[in-house]
Amino acid sequence: MGRNSEKLEELKKLRKNALGMGGEKAVSKQHDQGKLTARERLDRLFDAGTFREVDMFVKHRCVDFGMDETDIPADGVVTGYGYVNGRPVFSYSQDFTARAGTLGEMHARKICKIMDLAQKAGAPVVGFNDSGGARIQEGVDALCGYGEIFYRNSTCSGVIPQISAIMGPTAGGAVYSPAMTDWIFMVKKTSHMFITGPQVIKSVTGEEITFEELGGAVSHNEKSGVAHFACDSEEDAIDQIKTLLSYLPSNNMEDPPVVRTGDDPGRAAENLDTFMPDDPNTAYDMKTVIESIVDDGAYFEPHALYAKNMVICFARLNGKTVGIIANQPNFLAGCLDIDASDKATRFIRFCDAFNIPLLTIADVPGYMPGSNQEWGGIIRHGAKLLWCYSEATVPKLLLIVRKDYGGAYLAMSSKHLGADIVFAWPSAEIAVMGAEGAANIIHRKTIKEADDPEAKRKEKINEYRDLFSNPYRAARRGYIDDVIVPSETRPRLIEALEIMYSKRQVLPPKKHGNIPV
Repeated sequence: MGRNSEKLEELKKLRKNALGMGGEKAVSKQHDQGKLTARERLDRLFDAGTFREVDMFVKHRCVDFGMDETDIPADGVVTGYGYVNGRPVFSYSQDFTARAGTLGEMHARKICKIMDLAQKAGAPVVGFNDSGGARIQEGVDALCGYGEIFYRNSTCSGVIPQISAIMGPTAGGAVYSPAMTDWIFMVKKTSHMFITGPQVIKSVTGEEITFEELGGAVSHNEKSGVAHFACDSEEDAIDQIKTLLSYLPSNNMEDPPVVRTGDDPGRAAENLDTFMPDDPNTAYDMKTVIESIVDDGAYFEPHALYAKNMVICFARLNGKTVGIIANQPNFLAGCLDIDASDKATRFIRFCDAFNIPLLTIADVPGYMPGSNQEWGGIIRHGAKLLWCYSEATVPKLLLIVRKDYGGAYLAMSSKHLGADIVFAWPSAEIAVMGAEGAANIIHRKTIKEADDPEAKRKEKINEYRDLFSNPYRAARRGYIDDVIVPSETRPRLIEALEIMYSKRQVLPPKKHGNIPV
């Protein structure tokens, strides 16, 4: 055997060792838990045959606690790049079979290299998180590694899309990198996120709680809002990541991809002409409106379980991606509250960063009243919504379908915050407040002194309703650009999007604003 042959054999041996990950026993245990391996996740994400691994042969440099005798294939994380649906994507995938995917100096350096390459190339980063946390044997080097990743999460934000898939345990400092990315996917029953685990909580506070209750997919999608998607399996999570990527541009300098769906842009939605309930206090499902106007009735919804009084989703109008923000009358009457404001704010800022036009659909009676909301900072959280709509420079369309009252009218992308084109249905009501409350305040004395106070109250309510419970007072002031027939909503929105798609708006130069976080 010649020297070159020996070198080839050495390469094959090193590759085989890395591809074997933590060994057959560890891989079997991973599968027994209903989890894919780090490499299987990448195989499912990338188009067949396109993934190219980077840094397969990296080794840790720790010599303490017997680590100099410990081999960790690929140092516990697989990194590389390839194509997803024909478009470039960079990714890293932590390998729990190799020393529990713990993060040390070189493990972190591999992740940082892939993030740096992604930012240079202007391509998204997808991270699969499945790790026992910091590699304790490496001490402060492990902490340094986390810090380097956090720094890159910040510098990449708003430049390239960052997606995190939580595929196993993610605890302590490890949770902050996913939290700094744009989107978090979790898998029911197998993925967990928390700062301190159940054992620590019990020892410090006495509270007993399970892993799933504390930091499971449903908890973080429904209660905390930390995660955006709760998936039924790892395969489902990866497929949904691919769907999300199909709506997004690769970076902040590109427009989102145009996908021709074949749905007629002039299609009328006849069902909408008779859709709105006669009683303005009757609930309905806003998603029916969305389905009726977007291409093929298809939309992709983050945060489906969180703050359900607000709907956010990606959809297409004549093939172009739009971000939709809509009140949901089916839940809390569509009121704005702390969680709904935060949910919408972050979505709007993401869309604005990545050149995705905004469509707001308003049916909002106001802000949620109550001491819990006030003490929880509804003023500060509500102000975020005003802020981000004002700051957004992408095309902004507004459709008012029913109630649009008071401060909530202003907050839901009003003309005064820079909405470009505003449409209203004939059922729209734009006023400071509902007719009942307004009449009780304006005509309090007249009603009290009347021979029949209740009859007088109803008279004044109807008087106020005739004046303001329609879109025409606002239209006369130019705050609404047109009152449209509901069935014509889809073609009118598409026309408005097309005409505004080349919008260019430059904000005053500044380092950054001081958003009321």
